Amino acid sequence: MLKIIALGGLGEIGMNMMVVEYRDTFFIIDAGLMFPEDYMLGIDYVIPNMDYIRQNSSKILGIVLTHAHEDHIGAIPYLLKEANAPVFGTSFTLGVVRHKLQEHNLLSSTVFHEISPREKLQIGPFELMFIRVGHSVIDGIGIAIKTPYGLIVHTGDFKINHTSIRDMITDVNRFARCGEDGVLALLSDSTNVEKEGYTISSKQIGETISRIVSGSKGRIIVALFASNINRIQQIVDIAIIRDRKVAFDGKSIQINVNIARDLGYISIPEEMEIGIAQVNDYSDDEIVMITTGSQGEPMSSLARMAAGTHKQIKIKKNDTVILSSRFIPGNERAIGNIINKLYRQGAEVIYEKISEIHISGHAFREELKLMIHLTKPKYFIPIHGEYRHLVLHAHLAEQVGISKERILLAENGQVVEFDENGGGIKDRVTTGRLLVDGKGIGDVGRSILKERRLLSKDGLVVVNMALDEETGIVVYGPEIVSRGFVFETQSGHLLEDAKSAILRIVEDIKPDVPDRIDKIQSKIRTALKNYFDFSMRRHPVILPFILKV
Repeated sequence: MLKIIALGGLGEIGMNMMVVEYRDTFFIIDAGLMFPEDYMLGIDYVIPNMDYIRQNSSKILGIVLTHAHEDHIGAIPYLLKEANAPVFGTSFTLGVVRHKLQEHNLLSSTVFHEISPREKLQIGPFELMFIRVGHSVIDGIGIAIKTPYGLIVHTGDFKINHTSIRDMITDVNRFARCGEDGVLALLSDSTNVEKEGYTISSKQIGETISRIVSGSKGRIIVALFASNINRIQQIVDIAIIRDRKVAFDGKSIQINVNIARDLGYISIPEEMEIGIAQVNDYSDDEIVMITTGSQGEPMSSLARMAAGTHKQIKIKKNDTVILSSRFIPGNERAIGNIINKLYRQGAEVIYEKISEIHISGHAFREELKLMIHLTKPKYFIPIHGEYRHLVLHAHLAEQVGISKERILLAENGQVVEFDENGGGIKDRVTTGRLLVDGKGIGDVGRSILKERRLLSKDGLVVVNMALDEETGIVVYGPEIVSRGFVFETQSGHLLEDAKSAILRIVEDIKPDVPDRIDKIQSKIRTALKNYFDFSMRRHPVILPFILKV
């Protein structure tokens, strides 16, 4: 059997990771992370469950990366700890991955192989050919995989736009060639299936930003994704035409620009670039700053500017701030807060809801239809999206002529199998989400998240008390300490009444009762829970600590 197994990315935006397996060998396409959802309090990010990789680590021939976005490469350090396989990717993608692995002390133990569009690669029984795709990050690829049962085409993240800049146009001819050769199955990006028509061009975005810069008398501050090298080059080119200096601010953007510059993907005249500390040495109409924080990240450069805590940059009345990225769902409130703060300080703020200053890197409906027409697949498998995206993409494929029986709507963990008789969803493997919190991987689960939600909602009440071991009488306390529950100085009577209830419990449970301490703690929790519910309609986490002395 030829097997295709998604361990992440089918049913969510992020965590993209897929296994392509035949007999006793397989390779992995991408290893991404997902940023935490609102209820995942304190979690840094989410990665796929890798039990299947761990159980079959001896079968892994390699890891092939389609592009350098975190939802496709962010889990690489964790994957390499499970299976030390060679990593294949284009030059910019590997540049970003190398920096990531250096931070995890995995660089020296990892083998890298640089690949290029239209290059072929033999991995075990699979022959891979890489196809350039346009996306919001440079050096993206799709993959045509020749297998014993036919050709599998994985689009990667793509859009089809013939006015993209700097040789980042999707190679539609190569996809069409695959269609002529015969495609067993097309695995296609579903992210923007809800969007009608075609994506707008990078040229239009550049013209919009150019008009904004030419009409501004003050500083220009552009916040965007650090990986969007094409957009950064557009802004640099505009700054050169307008005779403005360019300053980069933010660790991630400086890292990505340096990688792109070393590889020749971006060109910045030496005399045009200045350090962020030099900005105040120039007049306002001579400055363009490119920074991070377009998603409202609390510690980003833009967030610190908006809050007035940035060491070098203070927002001025004539500043124009451009948020050149889309609002990722879940970040709207944080982004809105930053926009409000910037307006309060007198800046003019331009964002996607009021101006076309961002272009999506994912294909709209007409482009998705075109990809199906180009490749003419026998089977269609929608990938990369929340479940509604996958369903809508399946409907779209049916509309353009793929029979319903040949549309395989798979979810994470389901095994898509092909043999000489055709394909279908046949089995399931263990999958899921691992929560990463600091250095902990998978040690925070539902119970911990539930406790964190309870703590965040109504706070914490701690009862400290000491009992004489022989007599069982109270020798210290009860002391009640609360955090996030009430102001103790303003609700003294509440806590005093609670202490009285605790003392009554101690008196009622005699010293000779077996497991007395456990019973007292249980009664305290119940009594305080009922008391706080009756008196305040609040439900704090209650932790009684009792010491024998």
